[in-house]
Amino acid sequence: MTGESGERNGRPAVRVMVVDDHPMWRDAVARDLTEAGFTVVATAGDGPQAVRRARATGPDVLVLDLNLPGLPGVEVCRQLVGPDGAGPRVLVLSASGEHADVLEAVKSGATGYLVKSASTGELLDAVRRTADGDPVFTPGLAGLVLGEYRRLAGGSEPREPDRPAAPRLTERETEVLRLVAKGLSYKQIAERLVISHRTVQNHVQNTLGKLQLHNRVELVRYAIERGLDDA
Repeated sequence: MTGESGERNGRPAVRVMVVDDHPMWRDAVARDLTEAGFTVVATAGDGPQAVRRARATGPDVLVLDLNLPGLPGVEVCRQLVGPDGAGPRVLVLSASGEHADVLEAVKSGATGYLVKSASTGELLDAVRRTADGDPVFTPGLAGLVLGEYRRLAGGSEPREPDRPAAPRLTERETEVLRLVAKGLSYKQIAERLVISHRTVQNHVQNTLGKLQLHNRVELVRYAIERGLDDA
């Protein structure tokens, strides 16, 4: 992988940890991230080490391989992200593009999934977007994940009669949610609605709070369950 310069834009550098059991690959990814302006706070070569070092350094983004000795990558993801989504955002960087691996990673809490054949530029962009909370997938895999959400939504249990009504969203929040469900990034949504990237983030955060959801992946599933992706 060859290094490329990254955008700083006056924003604090994103803190990244790289986890991979191949030292040369791990070092190359860490070097590319550093040259692009990211702060690589730690690296790890196995699952238990990854959990310890991530908890000690508190990265914003974990670039994580799935095939790790000692503890599988999906279990590392599950332990660090947690059920409340309070841990680091996880971008899986794996040699595998198998559908089962992708779905298992997302179910374990990963925000995005990139195969190792991706270019350096694609990786750097994916890390930036993951830090912003965007679900990032190698082309072709996003449709797989959305399709799985539709399948799960179609087989969901009937709603209880006394279930409280969904919180009321503003017209703009609903509009942003609909575009999120269609798989658009924050940047694409901002361009579509002619508003700032920060405004899009604020609408998403407000919607997450109202719906008592923890991350954008859960938000996409919520929107698909209500058919907003087809609206």
